[in-house]
Amino acid sequence: MSTKVFIISDSVGETANSVAKAASAQFPNEKFEFDRYPFTQTTSLLDGILKRAQRQKAVVFSTFVNPELNKFAKEQCEQAKILYYDVLTPAISLFKQQTGQEAANKPGTVHNLDEGYFDKIAAMEFAVTYDDGKDPTGFLKADIVLLGVSRTSKTPLSLYLANKGFKVANLPLVPQASIPEEIWKVDPKKIFGLTTTPEVLNDIRRQRMIAYGLNPDSSYSNTEGIKLELDYADKIFKRLGCLVIKTSNKSIEETATLIMESLDVDVSKE
Repeated sequence: MSTKVFIISDSVGETANSVAKAASAQFPNEKFEFDRYPFTQTTSLLDGILKRAQRQKAVVFSTFVNPELNKFAKEQCEQAKILYYDVLTPAISLFKQQTGQEAANKPGTVHNLDEGYFDKIAAMEFAVTYDDGKDPTGFLKADIVLLGVSRTSKTPLSLYLANKGFKVANLPLVPQASIPEEIWKVDPKKIFGLTTTPEVLNDIRRQRMIAYGLNPDSSYSNTEGIKLELDYADKIFKRLGCLVIKTSNKSIEETATLIMESLDVDVSKE
């Protein structure tokens, strides 16, 4: 079982990411999974991310220069019993004590605050709002729509693409559930079907059940049931005429690159 680590920041989050990875390197026998949530600048967005952290029993590293966001994160993590490490505040306090000056409390001061910066913030909020098909109207507003059965990397891919400035909505495909009518109105070129192999999906789901303290031998991780789900998803992809990407042998970055290339985005500039 791996340790989940959430990197949350109201800017890019490079500092928190570097600290967390440097610390994790001291535990070579442990597997770590890092999820980054940059440009988190509203409590509503932060609240959704922290709830996800609680569900996944993640450790949280943060670099918030906004005191209100930092306070909110600390309080929510304390209530939810989430291990929380504030990377930046001790350093800011140290310089405040030394210089006698107040901190600017402006996120991203070491980065260019151009139009693209604020587009990323909006895209991150969009991804969280329209995650898991919570609001079908998002499919008609999205730049990219991701479809796939449970545990095919829809959410982490949505957030990665959001960090590139894309508005992404995703929908889990379940044989027993109906497809929102909005999906059929979306340009197929904007839709991407995510699939994998039954073996890989079985392993991922079993590990997820174990992480939650549940019996891994359930219908959720049953190989025959998984095959039926994947077959169902494949039929939906064919009806939509969308590009299908197998994620079993690809990283999030590789899958995102394929999507951006399909959309004719200059990946070298990303």
